[in-house]
Amino acid sequence: MISLDISQEELAERVGVRRETIVHLENGRYNPSLRLAMDIAEVFGVTVEEIFRFRKE
Repeated sequence: MISLDISQEELAERVGVRRETIVHLENGRYNPSLRLAMDIAEVFGVTVEEIFRFRKE
């Protein structure tokens, strides 16, 4: 698991979305755009594939 000592609010601010968007991502209720996925990966210093697992439904 990838972890930084930041809040959902801080992550949201860093990537330019609302905190609720981060909550929805964490709960699997929202799939991020490629741009958002890349921005989040950059905050954590990893690749998109290390954070997100995309599944066919």
